[in-house]
Amino acid sequence: MTPGFPAVWLRHNCPCPDCRDPGTGQRLIEITDIPNGLVAAVTARTPDAVEVTFAPGGHRSVFSRAWLAAHAGEEADPRTEDAKVLWRPADMEQPPAADWQSYVREDRVWEDCLDAVARYGFAVLHGVPAEPGMVLSVAETIGYVRQTNYGRLFDVRAEPAPSNLAFTSREIPPHTDNPYRDPVPTLQLLHCLRDAAAGGDTGLVDGFAAAAALRTADRESFDVLTATPWPFGYSDGQTELRACQPLIGLSPGGRIREVRFNNRSMLPLRLPAARAEAAYAAYRAWAQLLA
Repeated sequence: MTPGFPAVWLRHNCPCPDCRDPGTGQRLIEITDIPNGLVAAVTARTPDAVEVTFAPGGHRSVFSRAWLAAHAGEEADPRTEDAKVLWRPADMEQPPAADWQSYVREDRVWEDCLDAVARYGFAVLHGVPAEPGMVLSVAETIGYVRQTNYGRLFDVRAEPAPSNLAFTSREIPPHTDNPYRDPVPTLQLLHCLRDAAAGGDTGLVDGFAAAAALRTADRESFDVLTATPWPFGYSDGQTELRACQPLIGLSPGGRIREVRFNNRSMLPLRLPAARAEAAYAAYRAWAQLLA
């Protein structure tokens, strides 16, 4: 067999036209077509490729060395903490930012902004025209806009009979939006059309950094939050949404992959008293870090 690659892996990834459709590149061979106990042997080598023959059956596959090298080893999950820059305000001399005109005209600026969003969790665009609906034009430079019960976009402004505390003039502490939705929104855009006469400041917190800090300072609380599904809910006259997930979500490899934090939308925990008390103690410890 080829070092580092099991025979079944090589057979399942054979690039020949019998195993991969030449037009789409999609796999034709099924895992059930591959026998147990498969053996692979290298039967030819060139500077750029390796030929492998399988037994039983005698099927031959040719793999480029570059392709094998690109797919060797364990792939890191780009959505976990391992692919992020965990930051605190004191660490950030200047937030990642760009001018709107440069963003739309220069690929490098656009790429840098998207890279900042992926690595830091945010970027600031200056000079976006203060026109209703313009935020959708910005969103479409990144991906598809997801429609929810709020529509494709909604205005955050004080209303006389609000269905959400976001539509009031109250100060809202750090939070993640829509934890009652599954899946939650991945990327959100805020566009200031008219600034407040007083107040109106926006605060940003790195939730991954806070979760990592909790893991270091209080591993017991961290483990409680990763193992306790917490219910969230939202309802108005037309909509009722529910989701139940841990406040700190981990990847299968145990790395921080997502956070949920929204005091306004939490529903009562339905757990035995001792577990509920431990969950609230852990929640308090994390909230103090985030604040």
